[in-house]
Amino acid sequence: MTGAVPDVPSESKWQPRLALLVAATFFMEFLDGTVLTTAMPSIAADFKVVSADVNITMTAYLVTVAMGIPLSSWLAERFGARRIFCLAIAVFTVASLLCAASQDLTLLTLSRVAQGAGGAMMVPVGTLVVLRGTPKSELLRATAFLVWPGLLAPVLAPLVGGAFTTYLSWHWIFLINVPLGLAAFIAALRLVPRTGGDAGRRLDWRGLTLTTFGVGSLVVGLEGVGGHGAGVVPAVVLLAGALALAGAAWWMLKAKAPLFDLRVFATRTFRATSTGGFVYRLTISSVPFLLPLLFQDGFGWDPLKSGAMVAAVFIGNIGIKPATTPIIRRFGFKPVLVFASFASAVTFAACAALNAGTPEPLIFALLLASGAFRSIGFSAYASVQYADIVPGELPSANAVSATLVQLAAGAGIAVGALFLRLFDHAPVFGDGPSSAYRGAFLAMAAVMLLSTADSLTLHRHAGAEVSRSAVSKPEKRRG
Repeated sequence: MTGAVPDVPSESKWQPRLALLVAATFFMEFLDGTVLTTAMPSIAADFKVVSADVNITMTAYLVTVAMGIPLSSWLAERFGARRIFCLAIAVFTVASLLCAASQDLTLLTLSRVAQGAGGAMMVPVGTLVVLRGTPKSELLRATAFLVWPGLLAPVLAPLVGGAFTTYLSWHWIFLINVPLGLAAFIAALRLVPRTGGDAGRRLDWRGLTLTTFGVGSLVVGLEGVGGHGAGVVPAVVLLAGALALAGAAWWMLKAKAPLFDLRVFATRTFRATSTGGFVYRLTISSVPFLLPLLFQDGFGWDPLKSGAMVAAVFIGNIGIKPATTPIIRRFGFKPVLVFASFASAVTFAACAALNAGTPEPLIFALLLASGAFRSIGFSAYASVQYADIVPGELPSANAVSATLVQLAAGAGIAVGALFLRLFDHAPVFGDGPSSAYRGAFLAMAAVMLLSTADSLTLHRHAGAEVSRSAVSKPEKRRG
C-alpha cells in the first residue's frame, strides 16, 4: 500500500475498555440488521402497506452496509480512524432518530440507508482501531470481544423487537439507539487514541466504483435468489457483480495507489478467510434460515416452538464463548479450525436425519452442540486472519475481511434456498414434507467439508504468534 500510515500507534497496548466500546457499537449495528423482522406487521399497519413491502427497509440497510465498507477504509486512512469512528456513531444515532420519526415507508427506507452508512463505517473502522492498538500476543483476547456481538445479536433481536413492538411501539426499536449512541460517542472521544490522517492520500475512484458496484450487486442478487425464488434477473445481477469485482481486482493489482492492497492475499493465514473461512461462514449462515423452515413446514410446529428450539444454537454460541480462547491457545489454530468445520458438518448431517418423531431433548442437544462448534470456528477465523498481517496492511485486510463477512452471510441464505428448491423439484429423499430439508442439510454438510479440506492445508504452526501454542518454530508469513 502506498502513502504514509500515520494512524499506527508508537506503542501497542491491550485496551479492554476500548475493545468493549467497539463491541458495543457492533452490537447496535448487528442488532439493527435483523431486529425489524418481528416489527414488520406493526410497521405495515401504521404505513398502510403489506408486510412484505417493509422488507425493503432491511434490504436497503444491509446493501448500504456492504457497499459502504470499501470506502470506510480510505476514510479512516485519510482523515484518521478516531474521527471517522466518532462520525460513524453520530451518523448511526441521528439516522436511528430519523427512522423513529418516519411517517411513511419511503422516509423509513431512506433513514435506514443513512443508518447503514453509519454502520458501514462503525464495523471496519472500529475493528481497525482495536487491532492497531493490540499486540499480537493479545489478539485472541481482542477478537474474543469483537466476535460476541455477532453471536449474541441473533439471540436478542427477536426478543428485543417483539418486546418493544408488543409493550411500547416499533419506534422504540430505533429510539433505544439514541441514548446508547450518545453514550458510545462520549466514550469514543475519551477512549479512542487521537491520531492524524494522511492528507496526501488520494482516493482510487475507479477501484472504489468497481468494488462498490460489485459488492452491491452481489448482495442484491443474493437477496433475490434467497428471498424471491429462482429467476433470470438475480442471476444477471450476480454475474454483473462478479465481473465488477474481477475488474476491480485487475485494476488494483496494476494501480499505483489502489483502494486496497491485494498483497494481503499473499499471507496464507489471511487467505484462509477468503477460502475456507468464507465457506465456513456461508454454511453456518444457512442454519438460522433452514432450521425454522424445517420445524414449521416439515414438522408442523408453531413459530413460538420453532423459535425456542432454534435458540439452542445461539445458547451454544454464547455458552462456549469463554472457553474458545483457552481452546485455541491449547491446541493452535489448525487443529481447532479442522475440528470446528468437520464437527459442524457432522451436525448438519445429523440435522438431515431429524424428523417429527425425534425426541425434542435430542434435537435441542444437537443444536446446542452445533452452536458451540459455530462459536469456536468463528473465533478462530476472526483471530487467525490477522495473525501474520503487518501493520501497514491492516486497513486493507480489515476492509476485505468485513466485506467477505457480509457476502458470506447473504450467500448462506441464497445457497440454502437454492438447495431447498433443487431437492423440492427433484425429491431424491422422498416426498415427505421434510425431504427437501434433508437434502439441503446434507448438501450444506458437503459444502462445509470444503472448509475442512482448506484448513488441512494450513501449516501446523499457523498463527503461532497469536495462539502461543507449543511450537518449535513459527510459520512463514507469506505463501
